Amino acid sequence: MQVVIIDYGAGNLFSVQQAFNRLGVETLLTNNPEEIQKASHVIFPGVGHAESAMEQLKATQLDRLIPQLQQPVLGICLGMQLMCEYTEEGAVKGLGIFKTKVKAIENTLPVPHMGWNDVQLNDKSSPFYFVHSYAAELCEQTLGICNYSQPFSAVLKQDHFLGAQFHPEKSGKAGEEFLKQFLSMETDFLKKTI
Repeated sequence: MQVVIIDYGAGNLFSVQQAFNRLGVETLLTNNPEEIQKASHVIFPGVGHAESAMEQLKATQLDRLIPQLQQPVLGICLGMQLMCEYTEEGAVKGLGIFKTKVKAIENTLPVPHMGWNDVQLNDKSSPFYFVHSYAAELCEQTLGICNYSQPFSAVLKQDHFLGAQFHPEKSGKAGEEFLKQFLSMETDFLKKTI
């Protein structure tokens, strides 16, 4: 197994890498297309502003590579948002993997949405850690739902592409289980409850 974490200058890479270390899984940080394509699993993290992150992806042509990957790919937080069709943050066109739009969270509650919140996933509710001001709308690819001001997509899945709005690397036992299931990802991914 070779897990690659895409390093494009827009992620809290160390904490993601540490989460896999705790599972006994070594990871490689890289933006090299050949290394990414050779990986068994790819992690696409992201923290920061969507517009500058997409500029970084385009500068290295990773915006073209990521949608073409054939192995399991996990987008985390901003990474998941960039895998959607469009985000209001910077009015950015995304990679179009998930057929939904990312919109600003309505500020009837404090923004950013920060801290622990329950995600409804496979008929079970589990707590995960969130930090975000934008959220993906519900769509056919929504696998997990969270409520904050209104329901949003906490987990998205399309074929071998998976997205998590929360930070599994900061979500304790539930986060570790989520990453374990991603590492064993096949077509029946997440049939088990978290």
